[in-house]
Amino acid sequence: MKVSSPATDFSSKYGTKKNKFSLKLIKNPYFQSFIPWLVPITIILLWQFLSSIGVIPTRILPAPLAVITAAIKLTQSGELPKNIGISSLRAVSGFLLGGSIGFSLGLLNGISPIAEKLLDTSMQMLRNIPNLALIPLVILWFGIGDEARLFLVSLGVMFPIYLNTFHGIRSVDHGLIEMGKIYGLNTWGLFWRIILPGAMSSILVGVRFSLGIMWLTLIVAETIAADSGIGYMATNAREFMQTDVVVLSIVIYALFGKLADIIAKALENYWLQWNPSYLKG
Repeated sequence: MKVSSPATDFSSKYGTKKNKFSLKLIKNPYFQSFIPWLVPITIILLWQFLSSIGVIPTRILPAPLAVITAAIKLTQSGELPKNIGISSLRAVSGFLLGGSIGFSLGLLNGISPIAEKLLDTSMQMLRNIPNLALIPLVILWFGIGDEARLFLVSLGVMFPIYLNTFHGIRSVDHGLIEMGKIYGLNTWGLFWRIILPGAMSSILVGVRFSLGIMWLTLIVAETIAADSGIGYMATNAREFMQTDVVVLSIVIYALFGKLADIIAKALENYWLQWNPSYLKG
């Protein structure tokens, strides 16, 4: 008969408690929210440490504290909130315009084979033209005002939504459509109850991708003789060798990209509640 010692019993109980604590910590929602930020925070702390000991020269890459100081100064002067507001308005306006066009064309081509034959080839050719190559023409067409920036952002976000809407419509199970007809659904009923919900997952992937492209395109668009916006702020800071403001602009774009991703995930969770893959455990 095996007799356990007090030390063994204590070790076993301590190990069990430790495992329970680890499981609670892992399942804690606050800890789960913190995990995605662990790598960025670690990089920032390492960046600050290397800058403070002189490994990274401040003239090449300013320390995080210097970037935060620049953000505070620009906020107090009102320049930072103004430029963020202007860039946000341009981005959202371009996304709504380009997204609406892309969704409409994807829907049309996905439902109608005739429309696909007429329009899809042209869309595929336009999709592969780089935005940078269009800048000279855009300036000739729209000048250097906000119309040019709106056009570029709209063009950038249009194609991902178009492609994913088209793919989503074509990927809907035909068996479900036939079942809907058997149950007496008319054309609009089939669209709202079967086709659109079935394509929604693919459409939202396009939305998520377009939200990222929206900010990438805006960076390019705001270099066209802009007098406001985050891109203008970075370009102006580059002329005066204000690297802290340049880095601040990059960080703002990165944070806006993360915000756009959070919004896209929230839309997925809201509109795809019926999908088992999006059910919250």
